[in-house]
Formats: sequence, C-alpha cells, structure tokens
Amino acid sequence: MKALTFHRVEDIRYDTVPDPGREEPDDVLVRVEWAGLCGSDLHPYFGREKGLDPGTVVGHEMVGEVVETGHEVSRFRKGQRVVSPFTTSCGRCFYCRRGLTARCERGQLFGWVEQGRGLNGGQAELVRVPLADSTLLAVPEGVAPELALLAGDVLATGFFCASMGDIEPGATVAVVGCGPVGLMAVIGAREHGAQRIFALDRVQERLDLARYYGAEPVDAVAVDPVEVIEDAVSGEEGAGEREKRRLGDRFGLSQFGANLVLLRPGCWSAQRHWHSHEDERVYVVSGELVLVTDAVRRSPTKTKSFVVAWESSARYATINL
Repeated sequence: MKALTFHRVEDIRYDTVPDPGREEPDDVLVRVEWAGLCGSDLHPYFGREKGLDPGTVVGHEMVGEVVETGHEVSRFRKGQRVVSPFTTSCGRCFYCRRGLTARCERGQLFGWVEQGRGLNGGQAELVRVPLADSTLLAVPEGVAPELALLAGDVLATGFFCASMGDIEPGATVAVVGCGPVGLMAVIGAREHGAQRIFALDRVQERLDLARYYGAEPVDAVAVDPVEVIEDAVSGEEGAGEREKRRLGDRFGLSQFGANLVLLRPGCWSAQRHWHSHEDERVYVVSGELVLVTDAVRRSPTKTKSFVVAWESSARYATINL
C-alpha cells in the first residue's frame, strides 16, 4: 500500500509499504478515505519529540471503511464507515471506566512506533485498529466523511475543553489560540451557552474564522489582549475583583502568556493540553473568567505534573500525570 512515512527530522516520504494485517481477534482493518494532519504530527517532524522509528506510518486522524474484522469484533461489520480517535482504548480499565480513554492502560497512539513497538498510523491506504469495539465510532448515515473526520480529534478535543471549562449560559469566555482546535473550542463554548467569547491569536485568517464562528477577535500583536478584555468586561459583576497583577509573572511563568492573567477568582481554567520539557511543571491559576486555551509547548508524554493554584484562598493542588 501507499503511505506517508517518517524517516528523520523534516523528512516525510510517500512510500510503498507492506499492507497491515490483523494481529489480534479484536482487530479490524480500515481502508482510509480521509486522513487529517494534526499539529502533533509536526512535533516529530521538527524534532521536538524524539524516538520515532524511521519508516513509521504517521497520522492519527482518519475516516474509512471496515474491510476486515476479527472474530471477537461485535460492533462493526465489513463495509461500515467508521471514524477513529487518535488512540486506541479498551473500555474496561480504570481510566476508561472514568472516561479517560486517552490514558487507557492498553491504549496505543496511532502513528507512533518506537524501538519496534507501537502502532502505525492512518495517513495510509489501510490501517490496523486494535481494540476496535471500544475504539472506533460508526459514522451515521448521511454524514460526509470530511465532517466525520473532525470527530476523531479536532472537534472532540476543542469541545471537550469547552466542557471542562464548566461554561454556564451567559458566561464570558476567552479562547487563547485559534488554530483548528481553538476554533472548535470557540464553537464548543458557543454551544455551551457562552454569551461573549473572546478569541486571541496573532494570525488574521484565524481571527477572521473566529469572528465567523461567533467570537470577538483580539489580535494579540496589535493590542494588549489583557487590557482589551478587562475593558470590555469592566462593567460585569465581579470584574473589579480580578487578580490585580499578573500572577504568571509572580510565578516566573510569563512565557505562558495571557492565559495566566485573564482570570478572576472563583472558577476553572480549562487547558486542552500543555507540552513541556521533562523537568518542567506547568502552573495554571484559576479564576472566574472561564479560559479555554489552545496553547502548546513540548511533549505531553514527558509532562510530569500540573499544578493548579487557587490564589484567592492560597490552596494548591498537584495532579501527577
């Protein structure tokens, strides 16, 4: 089959590789119709994540048709169109039972093979999907594959982040970063009932799309986004109780930007994910202004912990990953 394969930093090739086969009775094989390119694909490409074996088939966003099923697969049949998330999941382990399927004890990331172990990805004509019954989702009749593709990662991630923000009808929301997932977070915030959605970015095309989806764009290059949003919400109840100074600078973390300062005491800041160095910790300060962020740094697989600080009550909680 034809596939996109990783060979070294900034070297992706369109190769002929062996067709995958079923290895376990709960596997299916999917003929890929549409595949997405994720920002995470760029991390090994630019060398920000290391360890990927040369020749690995990349990609973890795909929609396609089931062409083979193992004898333990009960939810899917040959000819059925399916969409896959970026990782496999068993549906039964401690994490899966709590909805944390991306942390499944048996889960694998599509498009990551290291030292001969792992799972090839979906930017190929065929892909093997282990744990198929609990990993794949059937695409409803009438849904175009290019739309179904969004459910596997992009839309699901942005919408879940908006859900984590605990947005109530009438809320004021800031979305920091308007890449594809950030734009999906804008849509998710709107669907959760947010009354005002501020969208921060540096790229005009992204800001234009954010406006199209109902947000108030804030150009983080042309203006100080903190001042713009503080002025815009100055008449709202509780706005005067905002943390007065930039708490990120107090922790020496100003590199994380506006998401550490656009906050009032009282609620959560919802982070879709952070990438950090192996020896770093990420600090997030909660506030009344719901914050949905599209901020990205280093490798999520190396992040040690999140530290969430409630400045108004001086209570701290560390969540080890």
